[in-house]
Amino acid sequence: MAVVSSNDIKNGITLKVEDGLFTVIEFQHVKPGKGGAFVRTKLRNARTGAVIERTYRSDERLEQAIIDKRDTQYLYRDGDDYIFMDQSTFDQVSMPSKSLGSAANFLKETGKAMLMLHDEQIIGIELPASVELVIAETEPGIQGDRVSGARKPATLETGFVIQVPLFIGPGEVVKVDTRTGDYITRA
Repeated sequence: MAVVSSNDIKNGITLKVEDGLFTVIEFQHVKPGKGGAFVRTKLRNARTGAVIERTYRSDERLEQAIIDKRDTQYLYRDGDDYIFMDQSTFDQVSMPSKSLGSAANFLKETGKAMLMLHDEQIIGIELPASVELVIAETEPGIQGDRVSGARKPATLETGFVIQVPLFIGPGEVVKVDTRTGDYITRA
């Protein structure tokens, strides 16, 4: 159990508060002209993804949660669970789909993922910034349709639908941003 001062809060650290585990996504040290200084924070719940705002006095002590990150490889889906293999021990770990959230849209077999654990309990998953996926289905581009910036819907091999440029066809491999779900480029 590591204790940190509210003055030491930085983006990305995980805090253990009475409501659960929260990751700091934004912080601001405020020193008003009158009264004591304080720290205004935006915290994301590590399990549910809900964002809350909290304010702490500058001398307040908070408990920092130690998060263990493990390199894993996604193997397959078993009913409502996703099965991952730890890259160092080769142990298989099961994770329910509700814990994955939007990350499930970008997982393909043999894909890399980083499991986040706290006290040997899985609390979340981190994907690479972008992944390469095959376009399973999309309308063909029409000859002569050269409108700049025009987009059309395309279904990826995982079943997720994204907007792609008109020249992209079925079977092509595209790079997709896992944070926003946007098309980046052809692979």
